[in-house]
Amino acid sequence: MSSLALGKAEPAAGSTPGTAQGRRRIALLPTVTLVLGAVYCLLPVAWVVIAATKSGSELFSTFTFLPGTGFADNVSDLSAYRGGLYWEWMGNSALYAGLGALLSTCVSAFSGYALATYRFRGRETIFNVLLAGVLMPPVILAIPQYLLLARADLTDFYLSVLLPQILSPYGVYLSRIYAAAAVPADVVEAGRVDGAGERRIFTRIALPMMIPGMVTVFLFQFVAIWNNFLLPYIMLSDDEKFPITLGLYTLLEQGANTPALYTLVITGAFLAVLPLVALFLVIQRFWSLDLLSGAVKS
Repeated sequence: MSSLALGKAEPAAGSTPGTAQGRRRIALLPTVTLVLGAVYCLLPVAWVVIAATKSGSELFSTFTFLPGTGFADNVSDLSAYRGGLYWEWMGNSALYAGLGALLSTCVSAFSGYALATYRFRGRETIFNVLLAGVLMPPVILAIPQYLLLARADLTDFYLSVLLPQILSPYGVYLSRIYAAAAVPADVVEAGRVDGAGERRIFTRIALPMMIPGMVTVFLFQFVAIWNNFLLPYIMLSDDEKFPITLGLYTLLEQGANTPALYTLVITGAFLAVLPLVALFLVIQRFWSLDLLSGAVKS
């Protein structure tokens, strides 16, 4: 009996390490998948960073993942191209993305708070229409927007790129979801009981609670406008008003006849990513501090 019992117990004891090892392998699978995904996404970025440091001869001879010696010359040539046109493109992108994201965040905050707080007829219909706008590809709206702005004689102006970016259905959607979760109805009602008006309740009570969500909306909108290519391509014809995406595209087209411009395109693409990285790092820190302070206050 004892030998049989021991014989039955031994496989059970021996199967424990195997089961634990199998669980470790299963747990390792998501990590490996994430690492492969990160390599897939970061490899083109690493290529651009390294290629921006190479001169034309180094770039077109044999490419290796070792930094070159031509980064300073590439930046100098890029800055000298047509009297510094590249930096005008960067300034235009900063204007479009900065002002457009700020205005879009304000509109999203007002709209999201109203949809989350007030009860009025047609509220759900408006929200469903906004959801349909989230699902609609921007390419479908680009041509109607161009026709409307052309009728108003606003094409080839800065407003033709700014105005369509102000209303973001996705930003309004996020603002409503965040306002409903972050602004308690009891706090709003208490403000009304104390005699505060609706504007004061929004600016002094609701908006500080919504700031972390609004920072997220601003970041999403800034990146979307900075990377937007189709709308400026349709609206603008004056290259001095181009954003960085459209400007680099024109350089790339000219590179078919002048291969030396390819190094300028690569260097310009690398420099164009730096503002986004810096903004993300700054806003992420600000966003984390707001979340922590909100958790402490709660």
